Amino acid sequence: MAARGGGQVGPAKKLKIKPLKLKPKLPANFVETTWAKLQRSIQAVFAEEKVAYSFEELYRAAEDLCLHKKAGFVYQNLVNECEAQVTRVLGKLSQNQGSTFLSELEKEWQTHCNQLLTIRSIFLYLDRTFVLQNAQLKSIFDMGLQLFCQQIEKSPGMERTLSSGLVEMIALERRGDQSVDRKILKSLVKMLLLLGLYSKHFEGEFLEETKSFYAKEGADKMRELSVLDYLVHCERRLEQEEEKCKEILDALTNSPLMKIVEDCLLKRHLDEILDKGFNKFVDQLKLVDLRRLYKLCFRVGGSDLVRTALCNYVKEKAGEYVTDDKNRSRMVQNLIDLKAAIDKVVLECFDDEESFHSSLKEAFEYSINLRQNRPAELVAKYIDAKLRSGNKGGGEEELENVLDSVLVIFRYISGKDVFEAFYKKDLAKRLLLGKSSSIDAEKSTIGKFKTECGSQFTNKLEGMFKDVDTSRDIMAGFKNSASVQSKLKHGMELYVNVLTTGYWPTYPPVEANLPAELRDYQEVFNKYYLSKHSGRRLMWQNSLGLCVVKCKFKKATKELVVSLFQTVVLMLYNDADKLTYEDIEKATGIEPKELKRTLQSLSLGKVRVLVKEPKTKEVNPTDTFAFHYEFTAPLYRLRINNIQLKETKEENQNTTERVFQDRQYQVDAAIVRIMKSRKTLSHTLLISEIYSQLRFPIKPSDLKKRIESLIDREYLERDASNAQIYNYLA
Repeated sequence: MAARGGGQVGPAKKLKIKPLKLKPKLPANFVETTWAKLQRSIQAVFAEEKVAYSFEELYRAAEDLCLHKKAGFVYQNLVNECEAQVTRVLGKLSQNQGSTFLSELEKEWQTHCNQLLTIRSIFLYLDRTFVLQNAQLKSIFDMGLQLFCQQIEKSPGMERTLSSGLVEMIALERRGDQSVDRKILKSLVKMLLLLGLYSKHFEGEFLEETKSFYAKEGADKMRELSVLDYLVHCERRLEQEEEKCKEILDALTNSPLMKIVEDCLLKRHLDEILDKGFNKFVDQLKLVDLRRLYKLCFRVGGSDLVRTALCNYVKEKAGEYVTDDKNRSRMVQNLIDLKAAIDKVVLECFDDEESFHSSLKEAFEYSINLRQNRPAELVAKYIDAKLRSGNKGGGEEELENVLDSVLVIFRYISGKDVFEAFYKKDLAKRLLLGKSSSIDAEKSTIGKFKTECGSQFTNKLEGMFKDVDTSRDIMAGFKNSASVQSKLKHGMELYVNVLTTGYWPTYPPVEANLPAELRDYQEVFNKYYLSKHSGRRLMWQNSLGLCVVKCKFKKATKELVVSLFQTVVLMLYNDADKLTYEDIEKATGIEPKELKRTLQSLSLGKVRVLVKEPKTKEVNPTDTFAFHYEFTAPLYRLRINNIQLKETKEENQNTTERVFQDRQYQVDAAIVRIMKSRKTLSHTLLISEIYSQLRFPIKPSDLKKRIESLIDREYLERDASNAQIYNYLA
């Protein structure tokens, strides 16, 4: 725009565009003609015939009707066409039955869905505008599904045929029928889900049939199969049902379905499964099968039953070992093997659950303490055998592992004072008779007990080692003493272990008439020791003496490692070739019982340096014993002092009695200690406090006897007003 010279430019004018007032006129019969075209196309789609128009032309036609505000008309007519098609198709199908009905229905369903997708593509503009803007209307595809659903629900017979047919197909598949078409099954179940009929008309009937099927199968299979085969069958069924849920059924059905299968196959039969198979699996250490059993029990909340079964197994097995007197020599090893096997089972099969360990601890404690004293005694003897033999050359590390294993059994023993008494007795023999395979192993074992029970438990045991070390120093001084050497005869050596009475077991004195050479040596040492330690007194324990003597036989000279009593008997044959029992008894002065043991070991053992007449297994006062000059052996040094290591009945009984007496003293001391601090206490509270202080089992009746004894000895008195209350007498 050009401006006039010298003039001012005014504001620009706005351009306004006004709509035409004339409305376009639709062709005559536009709506009817257009819908007729669409209707013929819809019917052609439903009839699976060729559509006369292109899809683009049909799309534009439907769009034109919507643009000219005929969308409602189009939608309603479309519903009518779809409804007529569904009614026609399903009406025809209702005449079929069984598998034919299901296969035809699945076919029509797939066709219907495909047809709906085709029709939706034609009326896409309607679907995305008019339907979307009206919340009460369903999309074209959903509308087609709804019509299909309504038509099925209008026919109760069709509903029942559909549901029962699907349930029967699944049942046939469970029975192993290979003719079941999974594709049809999967398609129809998906149809039910899409139509909203799944939970309403199928799921309930399906779950009921499942419950009935597996209830019967569980009962039948439990009768027919072994426990292992039954568990494998259960695993396979659970996998099949889980796979069925993933591939065919609704995910929400998984939980109730698996619960039914688990209840019918497992939960109802858990007790029977465990009764029939559990002990056998553990006996044979079938770890894979035990793992399978545990997993199945765990999924139905039966892990407590498995734990109980395992504890009962331990109580039964361990109880058998503990109470079996015929195989008592194997008791400890059997318990160790059992504990190792059970630990392996818990670790590899039961997820190493802590609850199993605590329950098993109680089970082992219960079983091992069915007999109060015997397990403690046998554990002590087992350790003694291992420390004497060195685990038969298995090496230090293996010996340590064995000792660690037996320490586990030791923990379960309630009467540890009995163990201590027998262990101390055996340790004394190992140390004094030189039978221990390794002093390091001995000290390591004491260290384990100290860690487990405290220093009070091992105080005396450690004192025994101190005495052995001290004796070594004493003997070094003894041998280096010039005054001593001048008094000793050449050709003989003496070694003495000086023992502190409080540390070592109590040994009853056993007298014997020692040869003059031995008496002289004892007297020399006695004077030397007392000169160094005034105020002390030595008591010689002849039963613990060990000697190495040289014996000259016709063919060779041998060294014999023998006990002091064996030595005394053998030295009689320096002056005689043949002696009667009475001669030997009179010359040695050894008590008859010990003398018979000694003569048996010399004449009836593996190394027979004496010949007994008559040749019977028992030693009688009328027997005679001759020196066996013809004796031969491949080894130069022979050990026949094992008689000292063998425990006599009297020795065992004395050890047990000493433990019983010590317990009485400990109970009395505990009662007095408690009453001294409390002054007055009721019977119930006193018993409770006594139990908390004692480290060994004791019966309430025995406690009552100790209380009565203290009352008689005037340490306590009953209260004048209440006999159930005790007063301490200062």
